[in-house]
Amino acid sequence: MERLPRKELIYDMLLKEPNDVFLNYALAMEHLSTNEFKEAELQFKKVLSIDPDYLPCYYQLGQVNEKLGSNEQAILFYQQGVALANKQGNKKALGELNEALWMLED
Repeated sequence: MERLPRKELIYDMLLKEPNDVFLNYALAMEHLSTNEFKEAELQFKKVLSIDPDYLPCYYQLGQVNEKLGSNEQAILFYQQGVALANKQGNKKALGELNEALWMLED
């Protein structure tokens, strides 16, 4: 029996659970891994429409926008992530987001 590629498996699962945050995030990461940056951006934004407090999306959206050449947009996502990381008390994510901001604004 042939195994479906991971992206196809995620699509199949999303048919049953279209608002599953983890599945939508996993699909975005699959797009990112194959350099489908625009698709990844749209999928990360979908995750945030489902759960605006899903912190990892802000870092990933910053990264994607950097790759798309939209540095101003990347800065906005990093800043939103910093605010959320502070609110959630997530020091690790806060450090990563601040470093990304520092590298971009330098």
